[in-house]
Amino acid sequence: MKKFILVFISLCLAIAASAQSTSNITTDNTNDPQATFKLYPTQNMWTFLKLNTANGKIWQVQFSVKGGDYRYESVLNMMPYAVGEKAVPGRFTLYPTENMWTFLMLDQIEGTVYQVQWSQEAENRGVIRIE
Repeated sequence: MKKFILVFISLCLAIAASAQSTSNITTDNTNDPQATFKLYPTQNMWTFLKLNTANGKIWQVQFSVKGGDYRYESVLNMMPYAVGEKAVPGRFTLYPTENMWTFLMLDQIEGTVYQVQWSQEAENRGVIRIE
């Protein structure tokens, strides 16, 4: 009987451990690793981040079923991080963090990392190099 109880408890613990929640945020939504533009979902169902993978420019894209006043695209960084021959598709990529408002952008050639902040308020949006 003790063996049965131990097996039963072990089975319950294994089931509970496998039921732990995992993040289901997509980090790469295209089969083309050299795509110039990619959309990354945020934890807000109405907001995506659009990344130019060649130069690192990012836009916050808001869509809505309420009408045009709720749909917009706003730039998070005005200046590109790669220009000319250095701007090659697939150079930059975004990674979500546990903070729904923050992503990390990686320059896959130089290894530079940027903190990407999106927000409904314009003054709280931006991209900051992590040094």
